[in-house]
Amino acid sequence: MKYCYGPIPSRRLGRSLGISPIPRKMCNYACIYCMLGKTNPMTNTRKTIFPLKDILAELDALLANNAQYDVISIVGEGEPTLYQDLKSLILEIKKRTSKPVAVITNGALLYDPDVRSALMEADIVLPTIDAYDEASLRRINRPHPSISFELVQQGLKLFTEEYQGECWLELMLMKGINDDDASLFKYKEMLAELSYSRLYINTPIRPPAVSKVQMIDHETMEKAVLLLGGISIELFSQEKYQSDIVDDYEAIISIIRRHPMNEFEIDSFLKTRGEKEASPLIKRLEIDPLIQTILYKGIHTYRMR
Repeated sequence: MKYCYGPIPSRRLGRSLGISPIPRKMCNYACIYCMLGKTNPMTNTRKTIFPLKDILAELDALLANNAQYDVISIVGEGEPTLYQDLKSLILEIKKRTSKPVAVITNGALLYDPDVRSALMEADIVLPTIDAYDEASLRRINRPHPSISFELVQQGLKLFTEEYQGECWLELMLMKGINDDDASLFKYKEMLAELSYSRLYINTPIRPPAVSKVQMIDHETMEKAVLLLGGISIELFSQEKYQSDIVDDYEAIISIIRRHPMNEFEIDSFLKTRGEKEASPLIKRLEIDPLIQTILYKGIHTYRMR
């Protein structure tokens, strides 16, 4: 499928049936920790590249097959709020299911009234808050030139004041970049001005776009959780990946196209399908010209080039 995928395991949302309404890597940020790699294209212009009816047709096909899921997530392989018909997409999804609809966003476009209006229709919105000033925004998120910290912060504050659903903020902490005490206290000050239900504190567990980016240690995570009142993403265990695609290799590719997988996840996925040996398919991935193999923290991870 071109637009819909899963269900895939989400540490925050359970079994997530995903919808990607924008082209791969289309974003208004080029975050240094992005697990998808380098942003391309970089844009801050909202467009409807993929017809809404085509996305809904794929969703209808998945739902007709009685897919087992906990939530439908509009997450994209870039920034989903760049999809011009986002509001219509959310409303159409809600006609088709009683399950929650979530949108995972970098929050950069929350200053746009149309974006805020669209997100009001979602049950759960998960904006990112990596930056606490202009310098940290440029250092961590590397935004489109038209985006400033003032705009991002203004939009986030307005949205959290207006939104009636579940707002779950997400913060990515990286060793030596934004995990020092000064940064944590700046986040604390910023969070005091926002209204939200949860704060998830994350750290890069998959290969980042910039190789120097590293995970924080457990002690730093504990300190951040206590200071900021957040929830460590470490507390959540991954569920099993699943796919209705019969061919094992094509099933793996369909997942990797949306979400990088490491060697252990591939092995576990294949075992759920009755395959005892993962090495032949892993070797095939390593010579596939469309797949990038990355050694990160001693573990091989596979993502699309």
